Amino acid sequence: PPTQVESRHARTDRVSSPLKHHAQSLVFAIGAMGSLLLKLGEVIKDEYKLQKGVQKKVKSFSAELDVMRAALGKVADVPWDQLDEQVNLWAADVRELSYYMEDVVDSFLMRVEGCGSDANQARFKKLMANMANQFKKGKARHEISTAINEIHKRLQDVTRRHERYNLANLPAATRTTVDPFLEVLYGDKKNIIGLDKARDDIIKKITEGDLVSKAQLKILSIVGFGGLGKTTLAREVYETLPTKFDYKAFVSVSRNQDMHKVLSNLLFKLDKKRHASLNAANLDVEQLIIVVRELLSKKRYFIIIDDLWNKVAWTTIRYALIDGGCGSIIITTTRLLDVSEICCSSKDDMIHQMKPLSYHDSHKLFYGRIFSSEVCPSGFEQVSREILKKCAGVPLAIISLASYLANNQRANQIDQWYVLLNSIGHGLQNGDDHVKKMKRILSLSYYDLSPYLKTCLLYLSIFPEDHQISRDELISIWICGGFIQVKDETASLLELGESYFNELVNRNMIMPINIHADGRVEACCVHDIMLDLIFELASGENFVTILDVIKGGTPLAKKFCRLDIQKSMTDLTNAQMATTSMTKVRSFSIFSPAITKRIPPLSIFQFLGVLDLEGCDLQGVDLRHVENLLLLRHLGLRGTKVGNLPKEIGKLQLLQTLDLHWTNSTELPSSVFQLGNLMCLILDSNMQLPKGFCNLTCLEQLKGDGVGHFSADSAEELGRLDRLR
Repeated sequence: PPTQVESRHARTDRVSSPLKHHAQSLVFAIGAMGSLLLKLGEVIKDEYKLQKGVQKKVKSFSAELDVMRAALGKVADVPWDQLDEQVNLWAADVRELSYYMEDVVDSFLMRVEGCGSDANQARFKKLMANMANQFKKGKARHEISTAINEIHKRLQDVTRRHERYNLANLPAATRTTVDPFLEVLYGDKKNIIGLDKARDDIIKKITEGDLVSKAQLKILSIVGFGGLGKTTLAREVYETLPTKFDYKAFVSVSRNQDMHKVLSNLLFKLDKKRHASLNAANLDVEQLIIVVRELLSKKRYFIIIDDLWNKVAWTTIRYALIDGGCGSIIITTTRLLDVSEICCSSKDDMIHQMKPLSYHDSHKLFYGRIFSSEVCPSGFEQVSREILKKCAGVPLAIISLASYLANNQRANQIDQWYVLLNSIGHGLQNGDDHVKKMKRILSLSYYDLSPYLKTCLLYLSIFPEDHQISRDELISIWICGGFIQVKDETASLLELGESYFNELVNRNMIMPINIHADGRVEACCVHDIMLDLIFELASGENFVTILDVIKGGTPLAKKFCRLDIQKSMTDLTNAQMATTSMTKVRSFSIFSPAITKRIPPLSIFQFLGVLDLEGCDLQGVDLRHVENLLLLRHLGLRGTKVGNLPKEIGKLQLLQTLDLHWTNSTELPSSVFQLGNLMCLILDSNMQLPKGFCNLTCLEQLKGDGVGHFSADSAEELGRLDRLR
């Protein structure tokens, strides 16, 4: 449904799924405020010399937005189908207000930085003082005053709505939902393919050893990406293990765990009569732990704790699982590597890393679900191979897509297979119940992320399928896009960005590649099915607009926020492009060198903060007009063959990242050393650092083949870069 405020990033299509609408309204509102609050902190600094009355109002705005952000963070953790629509409406209002305020702040910064981008810092400070004087009179004062009053009015409206809905006290869950893993636990075994070896390996690990080791408590944790079949594998081990036990139980924890409910359920599975006689519902958590410990004392048990999401839940459950030296076994399943490591803290404990199905097993599972046979019909071999390639051996994806085809009355027509294949990567928005179930299970990992990590994950939708994403480039874009939130001013943004990246790896939401011997990850990629979910979540409100997927004749949004071209834009006409405005685009990325000639002139991107042209052939292109991008923070020219940079690059006073690798650049213009905010500098292979680079006092990362060739003077300058990591 339309929001109460017309979006300046209006959707191309007003119809969106609840999954999209909730995720975007809340997460994008949080992301927008994160970027805005950083900028509000900048404009009230003494150097901008705002009038005291304006400063006071800006500080008041910041405080009120912080309260709203806290409320948004609380409700963003609630799955989309458990929130009232009024929350989405309020969140949309907050997002629009944040965007409007950011436009006002950026306009102010452009005027100031525009006056202060001449050759040297002395000139810059002088012009800043002149700018401050201009705000005391005339048109500038009137414009700022009008904008501040408009912000004040809109903020009061949103605040009143916040109080009316009492959103800050919204409970974490408002409705009981069906556990999506019940089918795995109690359904039939027709989808159990490819797990025999893993099952037998686990049984061997937990049963082998001498008499002493067999008497010890053994803990094994199964860890892996959502949909790989962790629960299914655990159930297979649970039902196949021939050894006799006094007690057995299979208990699911889930993301929004209620420890009283979990322990009560554990007691029920272990001893139904004891559960009933004690009236377990009236016992607290500590009492339940005591009862379970007494029950398991001096007994041999086999317990599976399925779907663990945090360390606290495991620690609480572990208190109840006493080690009586009787050869008991505990198996846990989790998507999170750090949780798995906590479960297996003893040297004798074991971690089993789930692996995707082989192509052969994927083939058996896929055709067995569609045709009840492992034989591929003639003519379907190629399209089925391409579909299975996108599933990448994830059983949940294979079963969901096979079920989609099996339930399609035209499944015997190859064109329906190609429709499905082409929809993967652009949002399976019209999927049946099986596809929706797959999304629901995968989305559990998404909803368990912090609000800032949600925004960082959604930004991955700008990258094409199978694209190797550089860790350093991704972190830089997160920083320059305002997605990295620092509470401690002494903290390094790059280090915090690395922690974000590592957490997504540990949660198995992105796949690490190019891993060094010391464990450092060079790059990552995103599973096609996960990328599909991310794309659906990110596309509706123009958080990212991918021009490739917009067909010719489709009306474009009036304004874009983040613009992305992955392969081509041949379907788009000049008339379509003329209906939209590029002035408010914050990020512009291109992944295809073949469309360089159709790139819009950079001069129209007034508010651009991230410009990534990696791989575009810019040989012979004059980049002097880049000087007009005064709010630019990330400039990625890797692989563009653009040659030496113009001296005007020194006017980009807010620039934080400059990537010149494979640009055919031979020297760095001295004007680069005026970039006082530059944090990351990546040089081409033949570039040397000229004198004066010690002026880059914010530099944390310096890369280049020639960086190690220093004279004594260069080494002295290097020693003055005390933030270098």
